[in-house]
Amino acid sequence: MTTTQIMQRILLWGGVLAAGVAVVGGIVGWLLAQGAGIASALVGTALAIVFCMLTAASLMFALKVSKGQMISGAFFGIVLGGWLLKFVLFIVLVFVIGDQDWLHRGVAFGTLVAAVIGSLVIDCVVIAGSRQPVIDSDADDETQGRPASGARA
Repeated sequence: MTTTQIMQRILLWGGVLAAGVAVVGGIVGWLLAQGAGIASALVGTALAIVFCMLTAASLMFALKVSKGQMISGAFFGIVLGGWLLKFVLFIVLVFVIGDQDWLHRGVAFGTLVAAVIGSLVIDCVVIAGSRQPVIDSDADDETQGRPASGARA
């Protein structure tokens, strides 16, 4: 499985997670604060999904620019730039949205935390199941990584 396929699978399962968190968060939000609770659940879910998509997009873009070489300045620069963008965007959104009357902070926080923890679980499960090789070099065709015949171990 290629890195692009892994990121696409993470985005697919992230969308499924977002739908689930939005529905459950909306129900809990309605029970706690009616309309404001539903809006807060949707805002919290949307923020988590945007940040997850930025991570996957920055990694795919960095791999494309660096031609698959993860040990390059371009790769690290793009990934770090994406992380800094998310950090600044999060701080700005906290100050802009945090003071709104229509926002129930507890519901927004709960959905955001649920979506982020869920996305971390998805990342771990998808990457663990991707069967990515640890060593990238090909084995010698003749021995395929085993000692040659007659060689003593």
